[in-house]
Amino acid sequence: MASSIEVGGSWSTNEDIALCQSWVNISHDPITGNEMKFHHMWSKIHGEFCQRSGSIRTEMALSSRWKLLNKELGKWRNALTKAKANIQGGQNLTDEMVQAQMWFGAMGQGKKSFVHFQCWEIVKDCSRFKIIPTGPPVVMNETPLHDSTSTDSPLDSPMETESPFVPRPPRPIGRKAAKAKRGATSSNDCVQLLEQIAKSATLRIERDLKRDEMDKAREEAYALQQQMAQEKYIEDREMKIMAMDTSHMSPETKAYWKLRRRDVMRKKLFNDDGPSNTDWLNDENH
Repeated sequence: MASSIEVGGSWSTNEDIALCQSWVNISHDPITGNEMKFHHMWSKIHGEFCQRSGSIRTEMALSSRWKLLNKELGKWRNALTKAKANIQGGQNLTDEMVQAQMWFGAMGQGKKSFVHFQCWEIVKDCSRFKIIPTGPPVVMNETPLHDSTSTDSPLDSPMETESPFVPRPPRPIGRKAAKAKRGATSSNDCVQLLEQIAKSATLRIERDLKRDEMDKAREEAYALQQQMAQEKYIEDREMKIMAMDTSHMSPETKAYWKLRRRDVMRKKLFNDDGPSNTDWLNDENH
C-alpha cells in the first residue's frame, strides 16, 4: 500500500488513479449508486480511497480534486469526439491522438495538453465520459434514445446537487440539415487545424534557428574572451621575466633568466615561440 501523503501536498498519479477507481466503484454501484445522498457517497468514496492509497487526505480535498479531474476528463472526451469526427468524415489529416491534444489545448481554461491517461482508462466507459458518435440522434416520440450530456451518478459536479426538474431537450434538427452543417463545420475545422499545424511548425523552426544563432554567438564570445585572457597572461609573464633583478642571484640562476630573456626577445622580434637554442645573443651586452 502506498505511503501516507501529507494533507495539502501535491497529488500524485497513484492518488488520482485511486480517486477515479473509488469514484467509479461507489457512484456506479448497481444497487445503491443512484440512491445515495451527496455527503454519504463522498464519505464512502473517501473510505475506499484511503484504503487503496494509504493517504490521509480529507473528504473535502477529494471532492475538490475530483472537481478538477472531472473538468479535465470532460474536456478530453470532447476533444476525442472532435478528433474521431474528423477521421470518420474522411478528414484524417493527422493522427487521432495528435488532433485530440490540439483540440484539448485550443479549448483553453486549463492545461495545454492532457496527461491523465490512466484516469481516462478507468472512467471512459462511464456514461458521463463515454464518447457518442456525432450525427443526428435517433428519436422516438421526440425523446432522444440517448443523450451525451446525461449523468450516471447522483452528482454532475462534486459540489452541486441534482435539480428535481429535468427540462425537455430541444427538438433536433433534420438529418439533411445536420449533415450539411456537420460537413461545413468539419471542413472549416480541418482548414483551421492545418493552419495551426503550419504556424506551429514555422514558429518552432524560427525559434530553433534563433537559439542556434544565440548559442553560436555565446561560444564565439567565450572563445574570444579566453584568447584575450591567455594573451594577457603571457604578456604579464614576459614582462616579469624581462624586469627580473638578477644582481643578487648565483651565476647558474643568472644564466637561466638570461636564456628566458632571450626567448622573450626572439619571440617579439621574429614571432618564434621555440626555446632558445642559438648563440646569436651570447654577447654579454645583450
